[in-house]
Amino acid sequence: MPTTVFDQFTRRVTDVTTRLAAQDIPFTAPTAPTADPTDPWASSYAVPIDRSTLAWCTAVQMLADHHDTGIDRQVLAADALLRELGVRGLAQLHSDLHHGAPVDYRFTRCPYCSGIGEDPTRPDCQDVGCAPWLEFAGHDHLCPVCHGDDYQPDWFAEEQMTELEELLADAIEKREEHASLRYRIRTRLRRRQRACL
Repeated sequence: MPTTVFDQFTRRVTDVTTRLAAQDIPFTAPTAPTADPTDPWASSYAVPIDRSTLAWCTAVQMLADHHDTGIDRQVLAADALLRELGVRGLAQLHSDLHHGAPVDYRFTRCPYCSGIGEDPTRPDCQDVGCAPWLEFAGHDHLCPVCHGDDYQPDWFAEEQMTELEELLADAIEKREEHASLRYRIRTRLRRRQRACL
C-alpha cells in the first residue's frame, strides 16, 4: 500500500489520540480558570485547545520523548504551550529542549512538518489569510515552525565545509601578510634604535 509523506502526520495524530482514549483523557482541554488580576504571572489566555490537532499531538510527543515519560504526564504542559503560544510555540519548545540554543532547521528535522517545509495541515488561502491575488497562484503555505527551511543536512554541510575552507585560506593568507608587515616594522624600528644610539 503506497503511502505519501502526509500520511505520517495522520499516523502521528491517530497514535496520540488512541493513547489518550485508552487513558480516558478528553480530546478537548478544559477551559483555563479565570485569571487573578492581582497575580502578574497568571495566564489570561482562554483559547480552547483541541487535543486531536497535529500541533498538540506534536507538542505532547516532543515533551514525552524529551522527558522519557508517557504522554499522560505531559498533557497539561502541551495544553499550556498551545494555549499561550499557538503552533509557533513548537519552535520555542524545540529550542528550549535544546537548552535554549537556536535550532537550525536546515540541519535538524522540524518536529511539526518533518522537514518538508510546508504546513502539514494543508490550509487553504482563506484559512491562512493570504492576499486575494495569491489564492489562484497555487502557492505553498510555509511551515509555521521552521518557516520553510530546506532540510538537507548533507548538502548544507558540504556547502558549509567549502565556505569554512575558504575562510581558513583567507585567514592564513592574511596572517602571512601581517607577519611580513610586522617583520618589516620590527626591522625598521631596530634600525632607528641603532641610529639613535
